Amino acid sequence: MWKIPLFKIYWDEEDVNAVKEVIQSGMHWCTGKQIKEFEKKIREYIGSRYCVAFNSGGSALHALVLAYGFKPRDEIIVPSFTFIATAYAPLYVGAKPVFADIEEETLGLDPEDVKEKITSKTKAILPIHYGGMPCKIRELREIAEDYKLVLIEDAAEAFGAKVGDKHVGTFGDAAILSFCQNKIFTTSEGGAAVTDDRELYDKLKLLVSYGRITEGDYFTSGTKTDYIEVGYNWRLSTILAALGIAQLEKVDKLIEMRRKNAHSLNKELKKIDGVEVMEEPEDYFAAYQLYMIRVLEGKEMRDALMRYLAKKGISTKVYFEPVHKYTIFRKLGYSKVKLPVTEKVSSQVLSLPMYPHMTKEELDYIVTSIKEFFQEGRV
Repeated sequence: MWKIPLFKIYWDEEDVNAVKEVIQSGMHWCTGKQIKEFEKKIREYIGSRYCVAFNSGGSALHALVLAYGFKPRDEIIVPSFTFIATAYAPLYVGAKPVFADIEEETLGLDPEDVKEKITSKTKAILPIHYGGMPCKIRELREIAEDYKLVLIEDAAEAFGAKVGDKHVGTFGDAAILSFCQNKIFTTSEGGAAVTDDRELYDKLKLLVSYGRITEGDYFTSGTKTDYIEVGYNWRLSTILAALGIAQLEKVDKLIEMRRKNAHSLNKELKKIDGVEVMEEPEDYFAAYQLYMIRVLEGKEMRDALMRYLAKKGISTKVYFEPVHKYTIFRKLGYSKVKLPVTEKVSSQVLSLPMYPHMTKEELDYIVTSIKEFFQEGRV
């Protein structure tokens, strides 16, 4: 057991009661009214017109590349500094992921390198908001408009984050969200796609449930059903939607608790020579799904710190290794890709524990342990 795990899920009796109510109903565990209610609350919170709930953020991303009709030999610009689902998305439809480098302020796609990677085959840009920190999404929006490209935001880690007065997920033509267990709020597994595009929304509604159109609930209605597109079983269950509604009711509180913890860690850890913390650019509001430091001396020192903290009972993890260096992408011919900033940052980053209800004692123990390492440990 870790003394301080990488994350803990914040829950209360409202979560339990929401799930209990659906279970005790004895009906509609799969397609109940809570799903539409959950979708409504998501779109109202972030400011999008439409929302479709999915069984994961990855499924939502898969649905979006299908709905946009990307084809083989189309190119989609993605970061390598990401969870692998982002880079997989083009492959699902036979398109080509083109890796662009990141910038060091937000660790999101570098707009200048994105422009360098655009060709006549480029159809879309797919940035992520790393660890709840918005990327340079306004600049990427301008590039997408200038080159007439689709902009899909992977906001899996950044529910509630903002640039100016706009939530991430509303800058692009569409966005995906994730509600996996370590996210800002959770349904254990789950996700959503959001957009202002009615035509795209209609396609997503078909894809999420076998391409089916039916009047009323499929499982209980005796009315006619038709199947008009090839679709999938990507639905979020009613039980998880009910949990999501209860979690979403307290999401502002959860984000504020995360921000307080992150700012407390930043204040102390940035005093340590050799450590760099991630602070918000002006006009940015980060949700801190992850809390990350950079060990500037590089991989050897970073890994030594990981081992030292493990001995202290503090869980850490590297988010992320460069995707283009994984075996699957080397097999696909990406072994010669050069992304100097991505590779440097990936050798330095270390995610520390972050969850809303961290105690002062836990925060102090993390800070003290890291200070000890740099002052005397280094083993």
